[in-house]
Amino acid sequence: MARRPDWPARLAALLAAAETRPFDAHRWNCGRFVLAAVHAVTGAHPRPRILSSLEATADSAGFPRIPPTFARAGDVVLAGEPPRLGVVVDGGRAAFVGPRGLVRAPLTTCTTAWRID
Repeated sequence: MARRPDWPARLAALLAAAETRPFDAHRWNCGRFVLAAVHAVTGAHPRPRILSSLEATADSAGFPRIPPTFARAGDVVLAGEPPRLGVVVDGGRAAFVGPRGLVRAPLTTCTTAWRID
């Protein structure tokens, strides 16, 4: 899956639309946010399997793992506490779905990352 030529604008539009969208366990959670981000970046709809952990579920999408320190904008990350998936928004931060909208955290809080090409 290659990134779209206009992926930065598409990712920015997704982040703007999700900025104040609160967490909803069924309609808007970390998994749905990450799937929307991957679609914005690549145009593809990955079909991960729902497994026993977020890490295993993310692995099932088939993207290569990378160290979080090498993650770049548009890549997927997993934060440790609480465990949640998010998307890198710039060189040092990732966005995650929070109770009142997106929250940002440093990549240093992430335990795993996946390259979205």
